[in-house]
Amino acid sequence: MCGRYALGVRLAYIQQRLQERGMQVDEAPDDDEVRETYNFAPGSFGAVYRADVPEKHHSSPGAAAGEEQGSEHNETHDMSDNPVDKAVDKTKPKFKIQSMKWGLIPFWTKRQPDYSSMMRTINCRDDSLIEDRGMWTTMKRRKRCIVICQGFYEWLKKGPGGKQRIPHFVRRKDGDLMCFAGLWDCVSYEGSEDKLYTYTIITTSSNFYLNFLHDRMPVILDPGTEAMSKWLDPNRTTWSEDLQSTLKPYDGELECYPVSKEVGKVGNNSPDFIVPVNSKENKNNIANFFANAKKKEGVSPKKEPASQKGPKVNGEEKESTTQGIKREHSPDSASHIEESKRPKSQQLSKSPSPQKAKMRSATQNTPRKKTSEIKPTDGSQRITNFFKK
Repeated sequence: MCGRYALGVRLAYIQQRLQERGMQVDEAPDDDEVRETYNFAPGSFGAVYRADVPEKHHSSPGAAAGEEQGSEHNETHDMSDNPVDKAVDKTKPKFKIQSMKWGLIPFWTKRQPDYSSMMRTINCRDDSLIEDRGMWTTMKRRKRCIVICQGFYEWLKKGPGGKQRIPHFVRRKDGDLMCFAGLWDCVSYEGSEDKLYTYTIITTSSNFYLNFLHDRMPVILDPGTEAMSKWLDPNRTTWSEDLQSTLKPYDGELECYPVSKEVGKVGNNSPDFIVPVNSKENKNNIANFFANAKKKEGVSPKKEPASQKGPKVNGEEKESTTQGIKREHSPDSASHIEESKRPKSQQLSKSPSPQKAKMRSATQNTPRKKTSEIKPTDGSQRITNFFKK
């Protein structure tokens, strides 16, 4: 099953990577013809790589009998029956990247199908191609293609009844573009000459690595391999076991990890959708850490003047004796604290004056002066002298 994938790169990058892997690109559309999104859904126009073969169809008179039901069309003639087409096949084939709509619509369709009908053809099971008959007959003979993407999404079902669905992203371990095996077709609706190109992605049994996630996975082919060349070869116009053998579970190295649940809504689009949830949380935490650090640096405390800093000893500053620096309590202040802890009844009475009274030494022999002998210094006289007059 493949119901959503990521294609967040431009066509110029896709063309460059394909050519670097030895894949010929003779033609490519403009960037705006392919939807560049990390949440690629059915109905969108994606990048498809295919051989440039003639698009003329030769259908038998009885082919229309099962057109709307998608029944067997094994009587539809292959394009190689025409001598002109065979002559074209002998020339060196050209390859191109083309914009196509995801959800295959067979060429015999007369009216535009509804969304539910289109959803039934976004994938094609590999086992439905074993027999050389059915609705896929014409496509598998001459209309094989590669669907380009970065990786695909699958939802892991957990909890009672699988109600909890956790999205996972699957990509190549080397981070390179992923190539799905696909089929394409071209349709013109009745009464219109406009051509609509559509495609489907072929799925197969899941490999051991992805078995826990789903029992189906897209068929992934590696560029430059024999399987890729075989699948894209326009000269192979007969379905064979050789072609069927290319449709198998991927044996290369893949990465699979949970991603944001926001990818579940088709309208959402963000590069974070292909980033592991844990990595994104760690990235945010680190970003917040540095942001907070910068804020703290912006409100840094004022520096002390150099005159208030004490001398350094062995690289450390000594405690300064200037005001504003914490000091040890003096013995007097310690006794004051102890005194304040006592009950009020036991506390000693203290003089309201902040200055201590001057005490006379017990060994001092100098006699005290009489009060009458003390002369005022401000020019006034004692009141007893006034009454003596």
